Amino acid sequence: MAIGFKIHPRTRTVDPATVEKFKGIAVANISDSMNRMSHGGARIRPLHAGGVLSGVALTVRVRPGDNLMIHAALNRAKPGDVLVVDGDGDLTNALMGELMISHAQQIGLAGVVLNGAVRDYGWIRMNAFPVFAAGITHRGPYKNGPGEVNATIALDGMVIEPGDLIVGDDDGVVCVPFDQTETVFAAADKKQQGEAKTMAAIQAGTVDRSWVERALAEAGCEGI
Repeated sequence: MAIGFKIHPRTRTVDPATVEKFKGIAVANISDSMNRMSHGGARIRPLHAGGVLSGVALTVRVRPGDNLMIHAALNRAKPGDVLVVDGDGDLTNALMGELMISHAQQIGLAGVVLNGAVRDYGWIRMNAFPVFAAGITHRGPYKNGPGEVNATIALDGMVIEPGDLIVGDDDGVVCVPFDQTETVFAAADKKQQGEAKTMAAIQAGTVDRSWVERALAEAGCEGI
């Protein structure tokens, strides 16, 4: 029995319609609608030229500095997948670079999220293919294993199951659990529409700021 060295089946995935509609929702609004409890860590930042990420989680757990199981995942990836790699946050060795990311793009992946490092940053930042990572280093990876594909992983406490929804933008990455997508979408869409009305009021000079004074009074602030 190979403990920690296995390719698991992925038994469910969010549907394409759900993936598509979340492309119009800001990650911040999704996060707020999940009570700010789902967060992949502030270090995982967008490195690409810009653009929204939305897709199905294809999870990978690797030994720090080793990318054998990332290659295994790429051989099993489906169009629309987001390769989500738990590299334990280690930045000693790059887990992916231009060649692997180009292959991911060519086979139709929606993007890559790495709790680890990448290299070939100059190429990444010139392209729109979504790449989120915790750091950059020129040092290459090993290819020995072990690791797991389609296992439950966690990025700084954000638990990701295979087939969950992954959404990313300039503010970072969030995971929406498979069975919560409709509830979260409804709440995030409502919040986004509310923010649009607030922005219109700001631009018109009619925004109501009286809530600030009420909050100060209720909290017992002196001098108001």
